[in-house]
Amino acid sequence: MIIRRATTKDVKEIATCMMLAMKDIVYKFIGENSTEKALRFLKLLIVQKNNQYSYENCWVIQDNNKVIATANIYDGADLEKLRTPVALLIKTMFNQELIYEEETQPGEYYIDCIGVNPDYQGKGIGSKMLQFLIDEYVHKKNETLGLLVDKDNPNAKKLYLKLGFKIVGKKTLAGKEMEHLQIQ
Repeated sequence: MIIRRATTKDVKEIATCMMLAMKDIVYKFIGENSTEKALRFLKLLIVQKNNQYSYENCWVIQDNNKVIATANIYDGADLEKLRTPVALLIKTMFNQELIYEEETQPGEYYIDCIGVNPDYQGKGIGSKMLQFLIDEYVHKKNETLGLLVDKDNPNAKKLYLKLGFKIVGKKTLAGKEMEHLQIQ
């Protein structure tokens, strides 16, 4: 198993993993519950540069030449700039307006989502990705990592706290109350 930066060749797997992690949010973005349309939308964003879901902002775990997990992470200071192309594509493709709360801010690298292929879930792959991100950003680059956890997901919160994240506040995203966690 290796962890590496994503490339445009990983688009299908990245989109699939992102959908596992944020399906409800993508459905709200596009204004309908269509997995096919949501995946097409994500794939278009992933292959483009300079947006929050771009392959440039993704790490993947590869096992036997197959991408089995992905993490989407970017500098919180760049949220507005990275969100603009997302809003434009939503307007163009679905005639919807992107009006969402700011889930991150300057001063943290934001883990937008981590998704693990269902065939590999429950095997520590998500933990492995998180530990890699902590090592890469906190230990090597001396940055703060942040993420949001749904109050209805106590198992994820337990994992984040076990890895050293601390609760720093609350945020609302897509109408859901979330806890904001960071590790420094």
